[in-house]
Amino acid sequence: MGGSNTLLQLPSRNQPITDTWPSAFPPHIVVVDDDAGVRTLLARILRECGYSVTGAASARELDAAMGERQVDLVLLDIMLPGESGLEICGMIRTRSRVPIIMISARRDEGDKVAGLDLGADDYIAKPFGRSEVLARVRAVLRRVSDPHVPLDIPAPEQFDFAGWRYHSRRLELIAPSGAEVELTAAEHDLLVTLLRYPQRMISRERLIEMTRSRIGAPTDRSVDVLISRLRRKLGDSRKSRPIIRTIRGVGYMLAVPIQTD
Repeated sequence: MGGSNTLLQLPSRNQPITDTWPSAFPPHIVVVDDDAGVRTLLARILRECGYSVTGAASARELDAAMGERQVDLVLLDIMLPGESGLEICGMIRTRSRVPIIMISARRDEGDKVAGLDLGADDYIAKPFGRSEVLARVRAVLRRVSDPHVPLDIPAPEQFDFAGWRYHSRRLELIAPSGAEVELTAAEHDLLVTLLRYPQRMISRERLIEMTRSRIGAPTDRSVDVLISRLRRKLGDSRKSRPIIRTIRGVGYMLAVPIQTD
């Protein structure tokens, strides 16, 4: 539960920086916190940058907000009365992929890990400043608006590519020889992401987002290491027509045709 000692500093009225976005409507953000002061301050900061904001004090009010109109981001406090923010995060993920940033006054690493494991996109610890809130909001919205990767395409049960076969339900990668190749959980996530969006450039930021719950401290370098390990297991050492192509300075692409069942 929020307290007065966790409130944000009021933003300066002399710095009304307005964000821009490609659509005609600004992103709609729901701030979920039982502390009315925190909700008011967050709403003010976000509205000064042009975002549309709805406040909610509970899971019921969040449900109402999500039922009335599209929600583009949820800022969700962990310490809520009744259903906790972690419980609400888990329930949201059963029906929606709306981005979620968890907020907590407790600097407990366990809370952060639990939130990310449940599907949260980022985490902010109280007390926090205006600049950090806006930077994290912009980063999450930028990731989910990546035009190269649609959000809600169901994964086929089987992918065939370059002689390889991947069973998404059984989490099995079968080599052209018929042998099963063992992958780590993060390597499975990375491979299925590339397979779901063949011939599309996927940025490092998006790959980090899709595999972050499997990596302790996800960074551009950790994604590069995962790609290197996956290439090695696929025997992908070809410089011409590789299975996974590097888009220098941007990201990666599955560069071979696939068939799905």
